[in-house]
Amino acid sequence: MIKAALMYDFDKTLCTRNMQEYDLLPELGVEPDEFWKEVSDLSRKENMESTLAYMYLLLEKSRDRGFYVKRENFQALGKTIEFYPGVKEYFSRINDYGRQRGVEIQHFIISSGTKEILEGCDIYDEFERVYACEFHYDSKGNADWPAIAINYTSKTQFIFRINKNALEIYDDKKVNAHLDRNQRDIPFTNMVYLGDGMTDVPCMKIVKDNGGYSICVYDDDRTVAEDLLQHNRVNFAKQADYREGSPLDLTIKALIDKIVHEEELRQIKDEFYK
Repeated sequence: MIKAALMYDFDKTLCTRNMQEYDLLPELGVEPDEFWKEVSDLSRKENMESTLAYMYLLLEKSRDRGFYVKRENFQALGKTIEFYPGVKEYFSRINDYGRQRGVEIQHFIISSGTKEILEGCDIYDEFERVYACEFHYDSKGNADWPAIAINYTSKTQFIFRINKNALEIYDDKKVNAHLDRNQRDIPFTNMVYLGDGMTDVPCMKIVKDNGGYSICVYDDDRTVAEDLLQHNRVNFAKQADYREGSPLDLTIKALIDKIVHEEELRQIKDEFYK
């Protein structure tokens, strides 16, 4: 069976806004725009990477409110996430479509969001792996330090991990090893990456430039999508509507079909050398 990877950013790709904005920031008494401005200001002032800055500020603001955040607190927040139309039904439908065509679809999240929040959301179990920022927890179970911070450039390593089946973050040897195409678990040509904005560009470009496919999804504002298409950074731009029969749904199904046809052509070509 052919293996294919569908890889997603999360915030504004599958859900309607940054995951921290649904309940976490309101619970901390902070307006989202104010919080992200503080993140930006802290990054500039301390010459601090912005992902680490937002993780640091989340912990600081929780302590200022007189409580410590535990993993289960983050997970409870995942229940409040609002998804784009059709997201919850999309995965099983696409998996079925793939199976009918002899394709095993594996879904992955590659996000700078908070993994513990994702663990509590309704679609968490749909993914082979979820790569996102994580906190370290002290002996009392309180979040006290960033354990994993994933920014827009470090997201790219996970493309190679999926490509080479080096899925464990501690596995540095396999992810950096040279492998021929036929040794790779999921070739780039069998990959599709979905994201919403400029922070997804490194992943979009790596997948697209290596023969895979990148899709920019958008809500009401098409500005970023038009820019990415114009500058040849993505293959497609589609509205974030995952319902059956939507342009995005039809595009993903067409890409699955294309992966099947290209695999068939490769096999025909390889027969010459046998």
